[in-house]
Amino acid sequence: MEFIIIDGRRMTSKEETHRYLARTLRLPPYYGNNLDALHDCLTDLSRDVWIILINGDIMDQNLGAYAEPLRRVLSDVGNLPYACHFMEHRS
Repeated sequence: MEFIIIDGRRMTSKEETHRYLARTLRLPPYYGNNLDALHDCLTDLSRDVWIILINGDIMDQNLGAYAEPLRRVLSDVGNLPYACHFMEHRS
């Protein structure tokens, strides 16, 4: 099992968020840098991985209205069988 921490402080814009997620989650080169592509890539992961979001409040500030659909994609995928898992660490 693998644990990957994604840090909301690194998500400063939509574009930077997708670059950061592509690197951190090791998404394939064909990743489309949007929420639909993120959903598809995460459901295709063949390894057992937990994605843990930290500093979600800062992500919310940085991304505004875009933060909620991003969080929803991560949560929705985390609830599917045979996909990655997701949790948000709140301090």
